[in-house]
Amino acid sequence: MTMRKSIIGATLLLLACASTGALAQDRGGPDRGGPDRGGDRPAASHGPAPAAAGDRGGRGGAGPNWGGPGRASGRVDFDRRYNHNHYYPSRGFVYGALPYGALSVGFGGGNYFFHGGVWFRPYGGRYVVVQPPYGIFLPVLPPDYATVWVAGVPYYYADDVYYNAAPGQGYVVVAPPPGADTLQPAPAPVAAAPAAPDPIYYPRNNQSAAQTEADRRDCNTWATTQPSAMGDSKVFQRAVDACMDGHGYTVR
Repeated sequence: MTMRKSIIGATLLLLACASTGALAQDRGGPDRGGPDRGGDRPAASHGPAPAAAGDRGGRGGAGPNWGGPGRASGRVDFDRRYNHNHYYPSRGFVYGALPYGALSVGFGGGNYFFHGGVWFRPYGGRYVVVQPPYGIFLPVLPPDYATVWVAGVPYYYADDVYYNAAPGQGYVVVAPPPGADTLQPAPAPVAAAPAAPDPIYYPRNNQSAAQTEADRRDCNTWATTQPSAMGDSKVFQRAVDACMDGHGYTVR
């Protein structure tokens, strides 16, 4: 009889322990995955905090961070100044390789590269997005830009960079004009004929893609030395095409 009472007592004790454990789990005990004790409060986000909006003339809040082995690494910003409304990689964004079609521009004994309104410099075998120096010349404007007028002079704007026309040399990077933060963009011009598509270069001598890109950059650099090329984008493009033809490519 004593043994039977002991067995019954042990059984009741086990049942009581099991009930207590289940109640603790329902109440969201520590490390049990139960609901937050705060009831219906939304869970705190564990993702990265959103970056603050840029303070350089109305540049919008930061976009996503990009990164990973062998990939571009950095942040993307939205540039809304003068209703420009374009995304650009932030300064310090690092690329493993230059975008196809990047233009090489010499300045101060070194090389800068330009593509789509973005400026790059070599960076330990890769390329980093930078702010271009004042006084650097470019044969063509960015593909998209906003125009503002100051004292009768047009300033062309893209990605926190201002350009002025430089007769005979194309365009030059300049300091922001006075009152840059309060300027209004010029009215949109009457729609012009669509720009000609970028030329396509077909290798006649089975050049590799890497060789084609290297030749194209060399021809871009050579074209900037030709008369009037820096002041006329059509002359510049004709010079590039002629150079590529001489390197064994058919231009279409």
